[in-house]
Amino acid sequence: MTKKLSDRQEYILGLLVRTYVETGMPVGSRTLVELYDLDVSAATVRNELSLLDELGYLNQLHTSGGRAPTEVGYRYFVQRLIGEFELPNNERHMIRHQFHQARLDLNQWMRLAAAVLAHASRGASIVTAPRPNTNSFKHLQLISTQGRLVLMILVFYGGQVQQQMLTLAEPVPQARLTLVAERLNKVFEDSSYDDIYARQGQLDDALERDVTRLVLDGMRRSDKRAISEFYRDGLVNIVDDEGARQAVRVLEEGTYLADVLAETLETGASGVQVVIGGEGRWEELRDCTMILARYGQHEELSGAVAVLGPTRMPYGRNISAVRYVADLMSGFINEYFLESSVGGFSDVDLPDEVIT
Repeated sequence: MTKKLSDRQEYILGLLVRTYVETGMPVGSRTLVELYDLDVSAATVRNELSLLDELGYLNQLHTSGGRAPTEVGYRYFVQRLIGEFELPNNERHMIRHQFHQARLDLNQWMRLAAAVLAHASRGASIVTAPRPNTNSFKHLQLISTQGRLVLMILVFYGGQVQQQMLTLAEPVPQARLTLVAERLNKVFEDSSYDDIYARQGQLDDALERDVTRLVLDGMRRSDKRAISEFYRDGLVNIVDDEGARQAVRVLEEGTYLADVLAETLETGASGVQVVIGGEGRWEELRDCTMILARYGQHEELSGAVAVLGPTRMPYGRNISAVRYVADLMSGFINEYFLESSVGGFSDVDLPDEVIT
């Protein structure tokens, strides 16, 4: 973070950012004095704007024109000047009512969250389906196919299934494969990768150890999988400028979007995160801002909600909308998860489709 500005510089920067976000036009000193009835002269404001320009917070496209915020200016505004903002009570009540109507239908909640965020932000929204942060072993099957080839079917709590062909050192009868699967199912039921890794030394049978190593390999790959289920809405809202067009391109590239979301949320930071202009890490997000938050049980089952658009966006409103929807989603997931877990987490029917 660049050094802290003076109180007057912060005040002027905050006014300029808010005015530029609202109008989309570069802002000059006279405009600020007249709009906000400032008790300083236009010349004084002009000098402060010039200094803010030199420090990298503002950008003047033409010598005699007004100024617009830079990524640094937006970042300073979000981190220090934005203040507290809450969605109006009537809007929050309406959103709560909509979510209540979709109660206990996870697919409806995903679609609704995307629609609500798109409407509230007038931008594009992204909601990822909730997934277990780490997989728990449910059961496996070993099926003899031909000669030394065996099909391993590995099932995790949460519904994910992996299938893999194994080549054994020598043919093994189906009865033997069934006994091995039953033994491992009993030993490793509801275990995480770390649990299975710690207990594999307790296995005396060579085939059981070989299969366990393959189970661990499958669980490791699954735990590192990229986010793949997205619900999107509001693309029609972001078609006006280059930043918006860039945001559309990011939304259309699912793999890249998944990487950004995964890396941003992997830090473990709580609350709402604001990524402005790619933060020097993601070139494709230049001229874009992504506001995102995790929802759900962070250690068990979670997803993400986000708003994506050009850097010129109503930050206070969008941060509040993302926070509010994430909180609602967390409450729903906690209740849904707990109720479904009464009979075992396998009863939770997580969505696999991609809604566009």
